[in-house]
Amino acid sequence: MTAALPPYRRDGMQAHPPRDHAAYRSTALRHPKQPLLPLPHSMTELTQPMLGTGAIGELDHDLTQQHPGEPIGERIIVTGRVLDGNRRPVRDTLVEIWQANAAGRYIQKEDQHPAPLDPHFTGVGRCLTDNDGRYRFVTIKPGAYPWKNHLNAWRPAHIHFSLFGTAFVTRLITQMYFPGDPLFPYDPIMQSVREESDRQRMVARFDMETTEPEWALGYQWDIVLRGPETTPPDPDEDH
Repeated sequence: MTAALPPYRRDGMQAHPPRDHAAYRSTALRHPKQPLLPLPHSMTELTQPMLGTGAIGELDHDLTQQHPGEPIGERIIVTGRVLDGNRRPVRDTLVEIWQANAAGRYIQKEDQHPAPLDPHFTGVGRCLTDNDGRYRFVTIKPGAYPWKNHLNAWRPAHIHFSLFGTAFVTRLITQMYFPGDPLFPYDPIMQSVREESDRQRMVARFDMETTEPEWALGYQWDIVLRGPETTPPDPDEDH
């Protein structure tokens, strides 16, 4: 007999950025022009990718040890739990991250921001959650960077997260920010999430217990994949 599919709670739609957000100028070029049509979930959407530990390298979770030398910048630990819409842990799910280096530059050739590249930092990592739904990365705190959306536009320091969850309908791409960043009020991507309480779900919490003495500061950030308390998605990916 086929096992019953888990219930997927409806997202809190106020947490989703509007698809056409005037302050984020490029959304005007790509947002849907016609009303969206609700479609029932297919069996394909309610299944999940089969992932195994063989795809994860020994140092994939530690972005500071993927090259012969140490990267420049402030070493940090980022950890937390991946939860479903009922706040149950999501086990053995793939978590991927990518980010700029400490100077605010990505390794991709498209990034021509006049800041130095770091030969010992690629800015990409991945891991599987454990039985409690917990992930853990060691990395370098990324820098802010300009992005030409408007005059004197700067993105706050952030790390991109990609998660698969328990089914393709729980697929989430989002961004994690750091507490107390003065650029928050000036960033139209973050401000496209309309409610302050929803924006705060995108901000990690500094945690002294996660911090390791004389080695790295620690941050805790839980990710909720669906439901009223869902973590807001990246507006670039919420189509």
